[in-house]
Amino acid sequence: MQNQKLFLFDFDGVIIDGMKEYWNSSLIACKKFLKSPKISHDLNDHKEVPEIFINLRPWVKYGWEMVLIVHEIIKEDNPLTNKNKDDFLYTYDENCQKLLLNNSWTSEDLQKCLDDSRKYQIDTNFEVWVNLHNSFGEVLDFIEETKKRNIQTGIITTKGITFTKKILNNLKIYPELIFGYEAGNKVDIAYKLSERYSIKGFIEDRRSTLIDIKNDPKTKKLQCFLADWGYLKDSDRINLPKNIKLLKLRNLEDLLAI
Repeated sequence: MQNQKLFLFDFDGVIIDGMKEYWNSSLIACKKFLKSPKISHDLNDHKEVPEIFINLRPWVKYGWEMVLIVHEIIKEDNPLTNKNKDDFLYTYDENCQKLLLNNSWTSEDLQKCLDDSRKYQIDTNFEVWVNLHNSFGEVLDFIEETKKRNIQTGIITTKGITFTKKILNNLKIYPELIFGYEAGNKVDIAYKLSERYSIKGFIEDRRSTLIDIKNDPKTKKLQCFLADWGYLKDSDRINLPKNIKLLKLRNLEDLLAI
C-alpha cells in the first residue's frame, strides 16, 4: 500500500485555532472538576482569554498542561503573569512536574478534568463549544484538493480523538486517518504509517516534534514542515535545521508538486 500518497497534519494550530476553546475548557476543568482550594469556582469569572495564556500556549505539548497553566494564572495567591512568566518558562517542564507534585496531582488527573470539561460542554451546549474553534481556510482547501488528487490525509494530534472528530465533522472535513493522544507518540505513529504509505509530508507547529522525527533513524527520511501560522515561539523560526522547512499558508499548494 506504499503507493498510496498521504499527507500528515497536526491538528491544533495547524488545521484549527482553538485558543478560545483551550482557555474555556481548561477554565471549566479547573473550576468545576479540579476542586482546588486555591481558586475561585465562579464560572462567570475569567471569561476572556488573557494575554499570558496566549503567550504560554506555544510551550504546551499535552492538554493537561493547559489545565495546570490556567490554574496558576487564576489562583488567588501569587498568580502566573507576564511579569513573572520568564522564570516559569526557563525550566518549563521541570516547573510543570513540580506543580504536579506540590498539588498531589498527576498528569492523568488533569487530562481527565480537561476531558470531563469538554464532555460537559458538548452535553450542555454543543454549538457553543464547537464554535469556539476557528479553522484555517487555506488548510481546509488544501485537504479538499488532496482528495481530488487521490491523496489521503492523516491527522496526528495530542487532543482526544472523540473531540477531534466532533470538530472535524462540524467543519465537514473527513480525513482517512485520525490519531488522538490515546494512540501514543507522534514519532511511533509516523513510523508505522511510513511502512504502509508514501508520506509526502508532515505539517506540524511544534519544532521539537519535527526534530524528534528527524533524529529518529526510523523516520528521518520523512519530509517535515513547520507551520508558520501555528503556535510558535519567537525562537522557533531561528536557525531551523536544514531538513525542516518553514511553511507559510500561501505556499501550501506548492506541496502538491512533491
